[in-house]
Amino acid sequence: MGKSVSPWLTLIGIGEDGLAGLSDASRDALARAEVVFGGPRHLGLAQVGDRGQAWPVPFSVDPVLALRGRAVVVLASGDPFWHGAGGSLVAHLAAGEWLSHPAPSVFALAANRLGWKLEETRCIGLHAAPFARLVPELVNGAGVICTLRDGAAAGELAAWLCGAGFGGSTLWVLEALGGPDERVRQTRADSYDLTDVRAPVALAIRPSGTGLPRTPGLADDSFAHDGQITKAPVRALTLASLAPRPGELLWDLGAGSGSISVEWCLAGGKAVAVEQRADRCANIAANALRFGVEHRLVLVQAASQDALPGLPAPDAVFIGGGADAALLAAVWDQLAPGARLVVNGVTLETEALLAAWHAEKGGDLLRIELSRAAPLGRMRGWVAARPVVQWSVTR
Repeated sequence: MGKSVSPWLTLIGIGEDGLAGLSDASRDALARAEVVFGGPRHLGLAQVGDRGQAWPVPFSVDPVLALRGRAVVVLASGDPFWHGAGGSLVAHLAAGEWLSHPAPSVFALAANRLGWKLEETRCIGLHAAPFARLVPELVNGAGVICTLRDGAAAGELAAWLCGAGFGGSTLWVLEALGGPDERVRQTRADSYDLTDVRAPVALAIRPSGTGLPRTPGLADDSFAHDGQITKAPVRALTLASLAPRPGELLWDLGAGSGSISVEWCLAGGKAVAVEQRADRCANIAANALRFGVEHRLVLVQAASQDALPGLPAPDAVFIGGGADAALLAAVWDQLAPGARLVVNGVTLETEALLAAWHAEKGGDLLRIELSRAAPLGRMRGWVAARPVVQWSVTR
């Protein structure tokens, strides 16, 4: 057996009630600590004096790791592993190097003040994230709790909700939860007029508006595009073939508008969108931000085949434009067993290529032919779209 490791780092969740709300074990760790890290507010609440060291800006765990082996405490708001520093630190530590003493998180305190079921509430950290991160979470009547960077951000978020079509949403502004200065006030997004909101602050939302549907195939006009977009019905079929699962990685090669990548990310995955044209890359970036998935989508401006060697291994690959024999061979060679590949083609040459690969590798070959009703004189008739041939296979 390996040599046991003694804990040198203690993570302590602290609330607005300061030392009074800490357990005996937390107070004992604080008393023994040579150095205590935290935000200025945390250090003040813990009354650690000159032993306190504020986090660097921009944030880094390096100062803590540099003290490995000494008695160190890290303070966090509430639960260190819910939008706190715990996860960032523990990724660099062995199991026996640390202990954690959590307190109720801001989300738990907010849910208890409002009487909301926490397991049915979406909890989002918006300290340094764009408000668009809320787009997938805004469902009529649902419950959302957001932590914010400062008091002004509450009014800014209310204005953003109005601009996003959710002005009728009910809001609760929750300040200094768990402490002597705690305050909870209710208002609406479209009548928000609070000017004295102080940090630490959270905003709870009961959305009122039309949210995103959970099924694939969002409307084409939801995306910025130049016409190079996998149309909604074909996109729905394509995503069904790609079979996204939370946490999986997609390569979207020849991404165009990035609509496949965006919807993959909305399903909980991560995507690398590869696109050669700068104007289309701008559309992809705008669409990722519009749908609140910019943190899940990596954009690479390059020819698809040139980009492949530097990409992390995918769980699925989509080729929506520019498929040729060389690209297919390069992708196939990099796929791990169990990875999925879906290729759409509209030209006769691509159709022949996919038919040949289907004959050799197996999988499913699907021809998608769609028509839409359109005016025909004083009547209506069917207008056929170009057929799409789709090959899908598991390596």
